[in-house]
Amino acid sequence: MNCDELRESYGMYARGAAGEPQRGEIRVHLDRGCEACTAGIKRAVEMAAARPQAPRRIGWAPFWAAAAVLSLAAALYFSGRERQSAEDARRFERRLRAQTVELVRFREAFTVLDSPGAMVASFGETQQVSGRVFANRAGVLLLAANLSAPPAGMAWQMWVIPKGARPAPAGMFRPDAGGAAVHVSRQPCAPGDMVEVTLENEAGANAPTSAPVIAAVMPASTP
Repeated sequence: MNCDELRESYGMYARGAAGEPQRGEIRVHLDRGCEACTAGIKRAVEMAAARPQAPRRIGWAPFWAAAAVLSLAAALYFSGRERQSAEDARRFERRLRAQTVELVRFREAFTVLDSPGAMVASFGETQQVSGRVFANRAGVLLLAANLSAPPAGMAWQMWVIPKGARPAPAGMFRPDAGGAAVHVSRQPCAPGDMVEVTLENEAGANAPTSAPVIAAVMPASTP
């Protein structure tokens, strides 16, 4: 299917409600870096975030929209500019690398949200740090608000903890200046597993060394 045929399905895909074959076709287009579909999905995510959501969706849409905007900001910003100096070229290369990392995270997050058996768990409703965790066998997507910046030399580390088993490291991350964090890990997660976040040395740890600031138990079944 071409981009014109998929355009009407962008909104459904952004809300996780697209059916086949449109869903699979859009994922193929995103995976190959299709500019038209990537821009279309970005706009659809922004519109979905601005529209009132059902209770199950409230909380993650603003963060997800922010991630989508960040993932494409560099490409939009530099598209109409001339780069004449070596410093401009180096600056563009750094921004391009950062944009590429964000775009990869954007696609990985969609993979988690779009995979069968996705589970969702909320955390911190009565605490300062709050958010949601989406998880399945494809990985884990963490969306958090009001997370403090870690001290120098430290970073937040996510863990997936199966019942009765040792915690499995699931990546390091830092929040943005506003305390929002979007972190994606390809660590598989099963019903009943716990997802935690602890403060660790920025090099990463093999096991948690501090009390968790985020703890969420994945439900036994998809809500």
